[in-house]
Order: sequence, then C-alpha cells, then structure tokens
Amino acid sequence: MKIVVIGGTGLIGSQVVANLRSARHEVLAASPNTGVNAVTGEGLADALQGAGVVVDVANSPSFADDAAMDFFVRAGRNLAAAEKAAGVTHHVALSVVGTELLLDSGYFRAKLAQEELIASAGVPWTLVRATQFFEFVGTIANASIIDGVARVTSASIQPIASAEVAAKVAEAAVAPPRSAMIEIAGPELLPMVELVKRHFDGIGETREVITDDTAPYFGVLLEKNWLTPTGDAWMSERRYSDWLATQPKRVG
Repeated sequence: MKIVVIGGTGLIGSQVVANLRSARHEVLAASPNTGVNAVTGEGLADALQGAGVVVDVANSPSFADDAAMDFFVRAGRNLAAAEKAAGVTHHVALSVVGTELLLDSGYFRAKLAQEELIASAGVPWTLVRATQFFEFVGTIANASIIDGVARVTSASIQPIASAEVAAKVAEAAVAPPRSAMIEIAGPELLPMVELVKRHFDGIGETREVITDDTAPYFGVLLEKNWLTPTGDAWMSERRYSDWLATQPKRVG
C-alpha cells in the first residue's frame, strides 16, 4: 500500500516515514523539500497518484494568526480535493490535545479549522491528538522568561516523546479509518512550572522559575486541565526525566 506523508521530512514526519518503511510499506515523504507543497498544491496530484492513505503531519512555519490560518486552511482544502481525485481512502492527521479550549490563540483557531475541514471533506479520516512533545518543552521554557525569570503557570501538562507520537500516527495509518479522534499522552501529569524546572535542571542551566498563573501559554491563560487528555486516551510509558537524561547539557 502506498502511503504519502505530508510533512514527511520534519520531526514527526521523518519518524512516521521510517516506521512505515520498516513495516515494508511504500512510503513517499512529501514536503516542499521534495517538490510537494500542500499549501500551493505544487506536486500534490502526482504525489497522491496510487496512494491509499495520506498522513498529514505538516505544521505551519509561522504561529502568527493569519499565517497559521492560511497555511492549515489552504493545505486542508488542497489535500481534500487531491485525495478525492486520487481515490485516497484514509486521511490521517496530527493535532493537539485541548485545541478547542485554546481559541484565544490564532494558531489553535487554525488547528481547529483544520480539524473541521478534515471531518467534513468526505474522505474517511482519523485524527490523532497528542499532548506537547518532550522536544517542545525547551521552547515553552524559553518563552516563559521575563527579565531573566521564568514565570510559568501551574496548569497541568502531560508531555510525550515525539517518537511515541510518530509510532501511534504510523499505527493509525495502517488501521481502518475511525472517522473519530484518538488522544495520546505521556505518563506523567505535571504542573507546567514543575516541567520547566526539570528542563532547566536537566540541561544544567541555573534559572529562577516561579509559579505565576497569570503567565500565558503562547497567548492563552490556561485552566488547570486544558492541556491534558479527556476520556480514554492512550498513554505512553517513557517519562520526561528519562528522555531528558539522554539530551546534551549546556556547556559554560
């Protein structure tokens, strides 16, 4: 079975491609780097020719409100049209746990628009919603620094390794479409302020970290459980501290 992975050269996409290829599927890693651009439509028809499944793990290069909306809406519409023309029978996409609660952020409004496009496009689908990746914790931590101090909410977060996300996305790609959402998360439910402390300690950086529940998360004031899964989510086993121990420490 031919599977096309949109965003197939990125952090998640490259791992999805590797997982599917190791299972001996025919996989095309599609991205602007390989001549396939879902936003402009360039190369899309040729890439999808003969494909049974499309996996979309591409992310907007900009978090600005209008740019993110333009990216996800244009890509979603182009993919839906190309999939119908090619006879694709399953569309799998990656999204974020709590998206519908985070609408003070233009980025998450764009992600919700993407989800709604997928559900209404007429191609059988599966949506995998993940909590934030371990690899993104450093970005969260650095974004919280004001005048040298990290000010971080105590709202809960349940991060997951990108490798685990990629494995579940690859698993969804070869399963029948659900026309439903799957939530996945890491095993630890932590206050975000504690996670940020672990990040700085783990990389060997001395940094004051204080709890501030008025500190926004990329423009959103969080309620306690907005970034955690609801209902029957799949939980990985790898803990953040174990992953962090494998990462390089800051020198000097």
